[in-house]
Amino acid sequence: MNTHLEHLDWPTIEAALMNDGFALLPRLLTRQTCQQLAALYADETRFRSRIVMQRYAFGQGEYQYFRYPLPALVDTLRSRLYEHLAPLANRWHAALKMNQRFPDTHVEFKALCHQAGQCRPTPLMLRYRQNDYTCLHQDVYGEQVFPFQVVFLLDRPGVDFEGGEFVLTHSGSSKPARAEVVPLEQGQALIFAVNSRPARSARGFCKVSVRHGVSRLHRGERHTLGIIFHDAK
Repeated sequence: MNTHLEHLDWPTIEAALMNDGFALLPRLLTRQTCQQLAALYADETRFRSRIVMQRYAFGQGEYQYFRYPLPALVDTLRSRLYEHLAPLANRWHAALKMNQRFPDTHVEFKALCHQAGQCRPTPLMLRYRQNDYTCLHQDVYGEQVFPFQVVFLLDRPGVDFEGGEFVLTHSGSSKPARAEVVPLEQGQALIFAVNSRPARSARGFCKVSVRHGVSRLHRGERHTLGIIFHDAK
């Protein structure tokens, strides 16, 4: 990784997450590392399942969930990002008066997932080709839900592909929904809310629903690495 996670400005990241529901990180992965990760997509032995999105009305394109053991870099990213995000997640839950709190390490959180019957790994690789897209959705797989997830863009926009913008929508009970298009460069990571986030209100905080998707790809091929911290049933 080009930038050590501990050297990032985490107070500023937390402020962005609280204000916007997402935070764009600096470039963390080199071009070579991105290419190596994207090349994993062709190795079926690395994955537990492959989803063709149009079969389930999820969009068009496909993605694959990694199997355990995860590739070393994916496992490292998942563990180290979790350690920085868990305190933020606990403050989000406190703001929303939610009782659940998250342990300090991902090993401990994964154990809670497995106790709840959520034993299947959820980090995934997505591949988009011309005209592919993902419908707006939320990645919730059981009762154990970590409120953040992270996506890394592995190809170069404007060079390897065109289109395929990352899209977030936010909707609350009292305000119309709004959409946000977040530009990413190769090797950059985006942290965003899995299903909801706190938003300041007259009475403190209210819950805002968040969904994410990817707009239609116009040309080329686009790979992304998705880091989801809770496992699935």
